Amino acid sequence: MSSTQRREAGMPTVRRPATAKRDLVRRHLVDIIESAGPGTGLASERDLALELGVSRPTVRAAVEELIHSGLLVRRHGQGTFTSPHKVTQELSGTTTNGMAVPPAEGHWTSRIVSFRTTQAGPTRAQRLEVPPDEPVRRVTRVRLVDDEPMAIEHLELPAALVPTLTATDLEHGNFYQLLRERFDIRVRDALQTLEPTVTNPEQAELLGVSVYAPVLRVERTTRDVRGRVVELAQSFYRGDRYRITSKLRFDDASG
Repeated sequence: MSSTQRREAGMPTVRRPATAKRDLVRRHLVDIIESAGPGTGLASERDLALELGVSRPTVRAAVEELIHSGLLVRRHGQGTFTSPHKVTQELSGTTTNGMAVPPAEGHWTSRIVSFRTTQAGPTRAQRLEVPPDEPVRRVTRVRLVDDEPMAIEHLELPAALVPTLTATDLEHGNFYQLLRERFDIRVRDALQTLEPTVTNPEQAELLGVSVYAPVLRVERTTRDVRGRVVELAQSFYRGDRYRITSKLRFDDASG
């Protein structure tokens, strides 16, 4: 029974410590998360506060705690929702997809944040294996699934290999398919590293998450069938949407 119902019934209001009230709200929300499907919208903070007989700041504190733990997500202007299914990637030595991780369910698009051409400079020239004054296409885009930000992707490519590449080209479709069909660039292999990190303020704004939210940083150097470096990529995938798995094999020498 809520405190409002207790007052109407002439019963004394039970005073709970702030932490106990927050735990009550948290348990209530966890029950909703476990019974509801992914992407289910929650009631407003006002309605939850009235239902549970607590203050709105108490509800807000419990909600923030569950957002940080990845069980809830807040969509600006829409409300708070249970987290969608995580996309599970099995680590493998081969891939047929032009992305660092497998795509989530839904329709993928990209929003271009910046698209420019500058000189490679000494550091990038060494990694791209081009002269320091070689023009390089530098692209930053936000990858979206059903209009929800999923990842930030930074791409660097020798401009001579993709002379007619435009920002619009990178808003839809498979990037490696574009390289193959328009520029006759057939990627062969890549050296890729994955590392957990957290968002800075700029990344948090682009992804629509809180600062210091977990993300998976993926760095990739891609070569084509001629041995040329055709791409340097650095991506930041939302940690609340991806799970990495791997299969291990053991023998008698395993320790």
